[in-house]
Amino acid sequence: MYAFCLIGCDGRTWLVRDPFGIKPLYIHAQNGAVAFSSEPRSFGHAQVKPAISNQVAALHYTLENETAWPGVIRLEPGEIIEIVDGRPKRHRIRAALPPQRTRTTDDADAIAQLDRVLEDSIKVHQRSDVPYGLFLSGGIDSAAVATMMARLNARPVVAYTCGFDAEGARDERAQAERVARQLNLDWNNVSFGEEDFWAIVPQVAWAMDDPVADYACLPTYKLAQAAKSRLTVVLTGEGGDELFGGYSRYRRAQRPKWLGGRVAEPQTDALLGTNAIEAWRKHATQPSGLTTLQQAQAADIATWLPNDLLLKLDRMLMAHGLEGRTPFLDSEVAAFAFHLPDNLKTRGKFGKYILRAWLEKNCPAAEPWAKKKGFTVPVASWIAPRAAELAQSLAEVEAVRAAASADTIRAIFTDEAHEALRYPMLFLGLWGRIHTERATPQAALASLLK
Repeated sequence: MYAFCLIGCDGRTWLVRDPFGIKPLYIHAQNGAVAFSSEPRSFGHAQVKPAISNQVAALHYTLENETAWPGVIRLEPGEIIEIVDGRPKRHRIRAALPPQRTRTTDDADAIAQLDRVLEDSIKVHQRSDVPYGLFLSGGIDSAAVATMMARLNARPVVAYTCGFDAEGARDERAQAERVARQLNLDWNNVSFGEEDFWAIVPQVAWAMDDPVADYACLPTYKLAQAAKSRLTVVLTGEGGDELFGGYSRYRRAQRPKWLGGRVAEPQTDALLGTNAIEAWRKHATQPSGLTTLQQAQAADIATWLPNDLLLKLDRMLMAHGLEGRTPFLDSEVAAFAFHLPDNLKTRGKFGKYILRAWLEKNCPAAEPWAKKKGFTVPVASWIAPRAAELAQSLAEVEAVRAAASADTIRAIFTDEAHEALRYPMLFLGLWGRIHTERATPQAALASLLK
């Protein structure tokens, strides 16, 4: 992972970002000079254009190199730019996905290869002269990372898991604890409740100056806050779903239409999603020669992964001075995983088939064949008591009005059918107050909860 500026001995200057977009890089060209930074707020603009709010509300993130800051663009994943006469000139894009390699079709051989590439990646990613650990959920990806880290470390590996104190919430702590006990991890339980939600959501809006309206930012922020007392480097499972075929929408895309098959596109509310989906389709177009599953994976790797998942991870951890590392996005792991035959990625009702088979052998406590519960944060129940006042106050925020009319905002906060849009609207309201009007995070929240 990298984002850097290189000034050569011959005076030529380059700006470079890693192929998966693990680290962000922004530039602003003006008056024959180019400034660069890891955060767009660094350029000191006095005003933000809210023209992309609809995309943020519908998809939760923006696409390509567009940002909400005037004149500021972000380098796309893998982009290499040369500065010529004070102006950025695209040199080339380094592809995230490697060329086709010789593929194994045998389960046992694939499991052995996975073991080798995963061990090599974890060894590299835990190189550090400062304390390191991991974030452990109840899922397959982080359990695989934990299993390999436990193998490679003589001392118990420090792990943090977040759970939600809310009725009906999907809490992964029990499953994570079972894994932690089998692997002898130094396990730390982090609770997240309604009080945390209202305290953290304005801080998230402040940290996400390149807007990502994904409620998964909330527990990531809380985990980073807790882990900072003991760790400086954290390994995570980002990229596992995209490379090993974990999402249920991938399996749906493989089915014929008469069995309910459909294109693996983001699910959006019809109130806001039409234009955003059209923009996503344009950016997600993939080269020919890929299977249906690989096309869906590659589309997510080009859009959802860098512009939501990885940006969220970078911002939430760096807000606390933590470095997040993603061993599944190692080039050797990616080369192995992406070009596996489809039936070693999805088989029957299971995604990430080969990763589950490896985990069954190496950490049975992870229950790799159990039904995937998904990851949800109970934001709807926390927002519901304030819905009426938010419907009124959010309609007064420019960034929100750019995404939806007052009538649409009212519908979102009065009709439960659209409650999935409530958090993105709340985020946009806070984001607009903070980054457009220069309010403090606390003042931004107070202005919406009148």
